[in-house]
Amino acid sequence: MAEVLALALPFFGVIFLGLGCGRLARIPESGLAWLSFFIIYVALPALFFSLVARTPFHELTNGRFIAATTLSTAACFALSLAVGLSLRRGNLPEAAIAAIVGSYSNVGYMGPGLTLGALGAGASVPTALIFVFDSLFFFTIIPIMMAIGGRDRRSVGATAWLVVRRVVTHPFNVATFLGVFAAYIEFHPPGAIEKTLEFLRNAAAPCALFTLGVSVALRPMDRMQSEVPALLLVKLLVHPALVWLVLTTVGGFEPVWIATAVLMASLPPALNAFIMAKQYETYVDGASGGVLIGTVVSVVTVTLMLYALQHDMLPHGLR
Repeated sequence: MAEVLALALPFFGVIFLGLGCGRLARIPESGLAWLSFFIIYVALPALFFSLVARTPFHELTNGRFIAATTLSTAACFALSLAVGLSLRRGNLPEAAIAAIVGSYSNVGYMGPGLTLGALGAGASVPTALIFVFDSLFFFTIIPIMMAIGGRDRRSVGATAWLVVRRVVTHPFNVATFLGVFAAYIEFHPPGAIEKTLEFLRNAAAPCALFTLGVSVALRPMDRMQSEVPALLLVKLLVHPALVWLVLTTVGGFEPVWIATAVLMASLPPALNAFIMAKQYETYVDGASGGVLIGTVVSVVTVTLMLYALQHDMLPHGLR
């Protein structure tokens, strides 16, 4: 157990260090601007490029794994959407943001550092695939649902073009696509560039986790929305269970790939839930509370998951 705590607590420790600093220091939110830019446009792209570029190209085209994990995420999104619609009186835009809380794992800020630290280099490919295709799913479905719900005044064609543009130009996706190309041509960066990438990817996790903590601290939560407990139940328990069930039922995956997918699914709600809520000016309090409470509760659930994975307690199938 000491080994698991030594792995989990630094991640959550940095988050709560940021949370404490955000509560105590009277620094305006604008002070995060350059750090957020560094994380989103420099450090995390360097991390994802390195993860993917080092991977044999044939491993990056595992369609069965991509389909299984993305469809599991989509199923949890649909379940969370139903919860949101029932408790938000059919308000589709609010229910869509609530569904993000119940299905979108923190695969960007927490995922890579935690999976690689817990499971080793073998987790790099499934980590990258889950990040890319889960992100593509949410970057696509949310603008469409907002257009249907009337929060986005663009036409259908303009919405479709916006979706394509955001998917193609998002720095995480650009870095991943470049990594896929580098893997295809077996490109190896020169020593100086590789050292620079190493500096950047080593900075990605601590900077991202600290920023996550500060960002959550700066989000006031007057009261918890009634549907948040149900959404967190889906996110922290149903999602990893469903991913495990689907992958073991489909079969043919390496144990480390299954463990990586389950660990990624067990992560707390992504900060993107709050970012999208602010973007569309809907369900802001619910998204803020969901991210905050989900992060706190996940200290227990993710630590228990790490313990199970470290001691090979995850069943390999239904039999």
